Amino acid sequence: MSGLLAAFFSSFITTLLIIRFKHLHSHLSADSDLTGPQKFHTKIVPRIGGIAIAAGLLLAILLRLKNVPNSTIEVTLLICAIPTFAIGLIEDLTKKISVRKRLFFTMISAALFVYLLQAQIVRLDIPGVDFILTIPLVGAIFTIFAMMGLANAYNIIDGFNGLASMVGIITLLGIAYVGFLFADPTIIYPSLVMAGAILGFFIWNYPRGLIFLGDGGAYLIGFWIAALSILLVFRHQEVSPWFALLINAYPIMETLFTIYRRRIHQGKSPGQPDGIHFHTLIYRRILMNNHQDKNWFSANSKTAPYLWILAGMSVAPAILWWKSTLILITACLIFIISYVWIYTSIVKFRTPKWLRLEQ
Repeated sequence: MSGLLAAFFSSFITTLLIIRFKHLHSHLSADSDLTGPQKFHTKIVPRIGGIAIAAGLLLAILLRLKNVPNSTIEVTLLICAIPTFAIGLIEDLTKKISVRKRLFFTMISAALFVYLLQAQIVRLDIPGVDFILTIPLVGAIFTIFAMMGLANAYNIIDGFNGLASMVGIITLLGIAYVGFLFADPTIIYPSLVMAGAILGFFIWNYPRGLIFLGDGGAYLIGFWIAALSILLVFRHQEVSPWFALLINAYPIMETLFTIYRRRIHQGKSPGQPDGIHFHTLIYRRILMNNHQDKNWFSANSKTAPYLWILAGMSVAPAILWWKSTLILITACLIFIISYVWIYTSIVKFRTPKWLRLEQ
């Protein structure tokens, strides 16, 4: 509990200080691009919220190390996260780091995770595939690419106030719950302190958008969740590997669908931004009429809850049937079908009436 409170309050206070003294650093930290296809804010806002989350995480882990000197896994996780957080933060400050370079540094973080913790994806409960994954190099490469993908996925879904941060909190609480079932503090503690650190930032980000997560924060959250998802399945053979996939289904699906849309449908680079993500469509096709609201809950702030519910549709069955591969695969298929159906309906201006809550 002390670690959770330390992570929350240090993140909360750091975020407050960043906002309070933004006039001193806004020339470096502010997101001043108001015209891009993925930009929906109307004023210049600091995009270095990741610093606050990192500060909360650091303090909580140092506190853990002081009380439990052999907490090497938590410290190792923090060390592994440094490259991906650092390159994201540099992008937040310079706006000049390419997607390829960011992915390269995320790959370094993932490789450090595999090497230092000797943990990787070794099974998918699919005959033949599991045999291939037991080959050390194959399993390591697959793990690295999976972690790169999820870290980048959180950057992709970070489009509206409170979206990526709350999805991260929901997912971390789900991981912590399963870790609790096994009484595994190695899973519980880093899950809860990261959730606490994100919450300290979230309060200032949602609903008013006083500060943004930034690439550094998004990559840090995505990498941390990827590491804990893999570590949980690796340490406890009773947990189905499909738990790790289903509990992260929303950001994974958004990423895969984005790659398909940009590469196959549009014929352009997957790294090139566009304005038709799932969250963007909800904003433009369902909530756009209220985008000039002067109250706190503008269309921007009303967008995220739609996606929180969508994420919950995968997290809930993941934590209910964490050891049943058959049920989890079925839930994955249902989620994919639901995602594609809703997305297609909105694109074709056939949005289901139950999604138009304000009409």
